[in-house]
Amino acid sequence: MKAFLTDAAGLGLAFWLIGYILGIVLFLTPLAPVMGWILFLCLTPVMAVVTYRWFSHRGLPLPYFVQIAVAWTAIALLFDYLFIVLLFHPAAYYQPDVFVYYAVTFLLPIGVGRYLQGHRPA
Repeated sequence: MKAFLTDAAGLGLAFWLIGYILGIVLFLTPLAPVMGWILFLCLTPVMAVVTYRWFSHRGLPLPYFVQIAVAWTAIALLFDYLFIVLLFHPAAYYQPDVFVYYAVTFLLPIGVGRYLQGHRPA
């Protein structure tokens, strides 16, 4: 249970917090209108590598990765709502980039889990 909490809440919160902090930084620049896409393009590969390295030597079943995906997506939805929508009242937060971000947040751990099922490191 402790490992799941670390994997789900710890890593999920870490990923969300990094994106949140970088989003605030980008909001203060002229790139604010496209910051969601910039964050998506920059952070998705980092998130994929970290997720792969985090889980690569543990031999976990695919349903575990589905649980992680649900937890990470719930964290992203909840904390985005609490700390972006309610706090800053953006005019139109839920744009295509945000929905793509939620989809990737859900699909990435599942994709890593599926990859690891057939490609276990030695």
